[in-house]
Parts: sequence; structure tokens; C-alpha cells
Amino acid sequence: MLYYSEKITQTLLHPYQLSADICLKNRIVMAPVTRCFADEKLTPTAEMAAYYEKRAEAGLIITEATIVRPDGQGYPNVPGIFNKEQIDGWQRVTDKVHAGGGQIFLQLWHVGRLSHPVYLQGNKPVAPSAISAQGSIARRRDVEYETPRALLIEEIPQLVDAFGRAAENAQRAGFDGVEIHGANGYLVDQFLHYFTNHRDDAWGGSVENMTRFALAVLDAVIRAIGKTRVGIRLSPGAYHQMQEDQRDPSVFKHLLTQIEARDIAYVHTGIFDDAMRFPSLGGTVTAFLRRYYAGNLVGCGGYTLNSAARAIAAKRFNLVAFARSFVANPDLIKKIHNNQPLEKFEVSMLKELN
Repeated sequence: MLYYSEKITQTLLHPYQLSADICLKNRIVMAPVTRCFADEKLTPTAEMAAYYEKRAEAGLIITEATIVRPDGQGYPNVPGIFNKEQIDGWQRVTDKVHAGGGQIFLQLWHVGRLSHPVYLQGNKPVAPSAISAQGSIARRRDVEYETPRALLIEEIPQLVDAFGRAAENAQRAGFDGVEIHGANGYLVDQFLHYFTNHRDDAWGGSVENMTRFALAVLDAVIRAIGKTRVGIRLSPGAYHQMQEDQRDPSVFKHLLTQIEARDIAYVHTGIFDDAMRFPSLGGTVTAFLRRYYAGNLVGCGGYTLNSAARAIAAKRFNLVAFARSFVANPDLIKKIHNNQPLEKFEVSMLKELN
């Protein structure tokens, strides 16, 4: 039985020049998936190294989101990249991936208001503005979000520097590059949406000010490791702990213009289902990104092999990222090569790191 058409194999398995420094062996990216399998010191484990090693045939692996400093934590047992033990733990991961012929980027993360004092030694989370998220914190239904503390203007450059140091630490750990997590309602994204950014200083209000934090972080990371090894994930559509604002598209149009001028490796769609349409964007998130960004674009959010191949052929994006398919099929690339059926993703698979 033929499971995958020639179009799928030729399109998705063809090598791709991501940047001057990086050529991918195929167009399939392993999307970041938070798994919460670091140890109690937020250090990557041998189990995590084996997990990523099994997926080294991906064109590019993007790791689970990794916190840039201690107050960025919003989930239990997520990895960090801010001390030597964590750098050493990630080095074991990159060594395994490279031995398998793979390439791997570390996703840099700060959750902002989507944290809680239970993770912060009793301190309040920090955010652009003192606006609380709704509901219970991740993986703790008994604990409600609390109102964060608005960052003081003098604290913001310190946060920017933390991203730059994290990128340097990622390079020390052997990563091929980093992805800035600017999506899904976390800190960078909170600065980009009017729903969560009510500032009236240099970090909010106007389009230029709303994008200032994201661009400052991007520039700090570029200074640390070079533009050809940097990507960013974005969510122009307000959907996770966000509400749409008709002013948001102007922010992202300006941001994308500025990102394109910096000539980084790629922009990555940050959404769980890219079939969602947003009135303010005039369609889907990826279509909006493509409209205003001509560089390498990674589509993500519920694509199948067939729909991804069609989208790439139609130049709607250049690479495709899969999350659930890689959780269920560590040997995803091998199965496509060998015309083998894929295992179906089940939520129960998230309970173990296989």
C-alpha cells in the first residue's frame, strides 16, 4: 500500500538551505512541546537526551521551551539555561542529536504573567502590565493565577540581557541556534498585544513601543550568536489567554518588517490549530505572517503530511513543524522514507518520555 505520494516525499524530504550557515536535510521540523521531564533543579536529564536523539532525523529539532532565568518558570520540571548544570545537561542532549546527524535549536522562554508565586519563592510574576490571567495555572487546577507585578522600566533591560545570556549559554551547550518564544501568550507575546500591554512609557502605547521589547530581545540574541542562527515564534492571532484587539495587526506588521530587515533564519507560526481564522488578521495566522514576511517561514498547527506538502508547493510557507506526530512517532522521517503508516497520537503518550 502506498501511504505517501511522490509529491509528499519529494517536497518534505528535500534538503533546504535555512541560512548561510545551516542546511537542513529535509523540510520537516520537530515543533517545541513542553514535557516537564527536567529534574527538580530544572536540569535536562539523560531521559531527555535519549528522547531528542530518537528524533535526530528531523530537518531541525526545536526543543521544549526553556526558561532564561528563574522567574520565567510557569510549569513544573521545565528545563532552564541559566546555570552551569543546565548547560552541561543540554550538552548531553546536543551531543546525542549531533551524533545522530541532527540539528537542534533551543527555544528561549519566559512565561511572564502565566506564572505563580508557587514557582517564584512567593514573589509575584512579572509582566508588561498588572493584568491577571484567568483560570488555574498549568497542571495545578487547585491554584488560580494571581495578578502579576508590572515591570519597572529599569527592570526591562535586565530581562533583555537575560535572553542574550541564555543564547550564549545555548551556544556553549552545543546548540546550532535558538528560537525566541514570542508566541502563545507568554512574556514576549504579552508585550505585543494591547490586551496585556497597557504601558504608556517607551515599552507600550504606539506601534513602535509595543514592538520594542521583542526587537530588543531579538537584537540581544543576534549579538550573542549571530543572525543566521536565530528564529522567532509569533502569535499575531490573540487566542491563548488573550483577546483580539483591532490595533494588534499594525503591531505585528511593523514587527515583521523589522524582523525581515534583520535577516534571521526564520519566523515560526505559534498556534495549535492553523485552521483558526481571526477577523483582525483577515484569515489565518500563517497567511498573515506570509503576507508581511518574505523570509523563511515555518508553518505549524494541525498540518498533515499532505496538507503541508500542498502548502509548501503553493509557497504558503517554506518548512513545516509537527508536534503530535513526533510525540507518537520518534521515527517519523524513517517511516516516510520507508512508506510505513504513522502511529496515531494519544494524549496518554504525554505521560511518558518515549
